[in-house]
Amino acid sequence: MKILMVLTSHDTLGSTGRKTGFWLEELAAPYYAFLDAKAEIVLASPAGGQPPLDPKSNEPSFQTDLTRRFEADAVATALLASTVRLDSVSPADFDAVFYPGGHGPLWDLAEDPVSIRLIESFLAAGKPAALVCHAPGVLRHVKKPDGTPLVQGKKVAGFTNSEEEAVGLTNVVPFLVEDMLKANGGLYSKGPDWASYVVRDGLLITGQNPGSSSEAAKVLIDVLNDA
Repeated sequence: MKILMVLTSHDTLGSTGRKTGFWLEELAAPYYAFLDAKAEIVLASPAGGQPPLDPKSNEPSFQTDLTRRFEADAVATALLASTVRLDSVSPADFDAVFYPGGHGPLWDLAEDPVSIRLIESFLAAGKPAALVCHAPGVLRHVKKPDGTPLVQGKKVAGFTNSEEEAVGLTNVVPFLVEDMLKANGGLYSKGPDWASYVVRDGLLITGQNPGSSSEAAKVLIDVLNDA
């Protein structure tokens, strides 16, 4: 079992002057779920090298046992420091792809032709794709073979408008994940704010927020084990 994890390379939170990037829990929790499943893990990002960490995700109130484990794990942090460039990746080499969120992906991965083609290739090859929190936003321009939006008619979840409002970034982000998924014809649903909520529709697995990361990873592993 070989799993590709795709991280953002974008580190600027709109015009706020603040930093963003990937959300640590959304990398750490799936990483250890995949490791426990004996998967080989490759980390990639558009620019390669060290992806930017959203500094808020490493504040004490957002740390978890798994984020602390990741930060203290020399193998994991070395992998993170040397992510491969996304344009060097071949979907044929992997069994599944997982996208952690954070606000960063809304700016780069959502608009990245390489990422768009990658997701389309995985699904066309019958391989599952899982995306959590803001990462379902990277499906914005992903299409089905007939040219319609990938999420059209599919059950999906993602960061809610009310969760974005709670973190005060509704007017900062380039688009709202919930609104985009609905506008593209997705059958959007959600659980309570900040609670784990994961939806699977065939090969597509989407999670609502950071707390959904572990469950989304477990669903992805189940799909692979059932294949």
